Amino acid sequence: MNKFPFRQFSSLPNSIAKEPTFTNPTTCGKFGKRNWNSLPIPHRTIPEPKGQDLDFVNVANSHLIHSDFAKLNSLSNGLTAFRVKHILLKIKQDYVLSLEFFNWVAAKNPTSLTLETHSMILHILTKFRKFKSAESILRKVLVLGSIDLPSKLFEAILYSYRLCDSSPRVFDSLFKTFAHMKKFRNATNTFCQMKDYGFFPTVESCSAYLSSLLDLHRADIALVFYREMQRCRISPNVYTLNMVISAYCRLGKLENAVEVLEKMDSMGFSPTVVSYNTLIAGHCDKGLLSSALKFKNLMAKNGLHPSVVTFNSLIDGFCKEGKLKEANRVFSEMKAVNFAPDTVTYNTLIKGYSQEGNSEMGNRLFEEMSRNQVDATIVTYNALILGLCKEGKTKKAAHLVKELDRKRFVPNASTFSALFEGQCVRKN
Repeated sequence: MNKFPFRQFSSLPNSIAKEPTFTNPTTCGKFGKRNWNSLPIPHRTIPEPKGQDLDFVNVANSHLIHSDFAKLNSLSNGLTAFRVKHILLKIKQDYVLSLEFFNWVAAKNPTSLTLETHSMILHILTKFRKFKSAESILRKVLVLGSIDLPSKLFEAILYSYRLCDSSPRVFDSLFKTFAHMKKFRNATNTFCQMKDYGFFPTVESCSAYLSSLLDLHRADIALVFYREMQRCRISPNVYTLNMVISAYCRLGKLENAVEVLEKMDSMGFSPTVVSYNTLIAGHCDKGLLSSALKFKNLMAKNGLHPSVVTFNSLIDGFCKEGKLKEANRVFSEMKAVNFAPDTVTYNTLIKGYSQEGNSEMGNRLFEEMSRNQVDATIVTYNALILGLCKEGKTKKAAHLVKELDRKRFVPNASTFSALFEGQCVRKN
């Protein structure tokens, strides 16, 4: 079986260390074409039940059809993996009954459930598009399973695929579950194995994989995977493209991010508020505030209204550059268009004024925050404490520290860092 070469990242956290990346497009098939010579899907049959096995399967099936679980309970001790498989094959056209039976077996005689019986219920559920139920079962198996279980699970699903007259979505569900569980090595291996047999994940599952990578700050791997999607001709959606824009912004490649936005129209998509907000935040992080404002204006020009996130990004950008007047102007505009400032808005402004040593303005904002019943956080108090400490007002800062106890906030490194600074200002 062809596989992508694996590259190790020593800088990754333990949870994703040694994750594979897609570094060589020639090692996993001809990506220029959607249909290359894929491997034939193997087929494994199971012997027909005879004698006592046949009697058991027929009686259990009758009780199931009539929902007579009282009689079915008396048969629980006679369950075997062989019998469970044949019962599932008999009722596979009724996913509700199949799941009910599977759960009953799990409760009454879990030792009769094997990887093959698990794969069969997954085939049944995904064929009827019951993906949440399928993912729930997969999660339970994977959480309790051994290290080599994922590869064995793929094999079990593959070999029972034709037996259950299944749908390709069963592999898609496996790939997506790995992505949701942030098991990136397993997700990548599944992606490769799927393509070996001519299966491709849906764009929704690919987007889940991209989202999980971004959550763990692996924008570099996310972009490589997106290029792999393109080679496999998996068409993106708006959600996918927004994550690609985010990945480029996180890596500081703003020109590439803008290029994706500009290509959206030709791809049949319209940029969303999220698209523009991501670009605005990306430019603000780099201190390119005039460009950020241009994207805000372009958003309005294209009929999209800014959101609280838009204003918060701009306020944060101006505060980081020490441009408090401009930040306050955006704050005023925000309120003028009836957007209620949230905790992030106030925290950002209070911190901005505190960094400038203007504790009075920070306190005014805090009072406004309280009047508007916006919840304060430890970040709010840390910003207020910092503002006081920068002016050497350590007694007032100590009073706020005591208030943390009443609010049940736990002081953190930022709290103590501000207090240290206050004592240094007083040369204490």
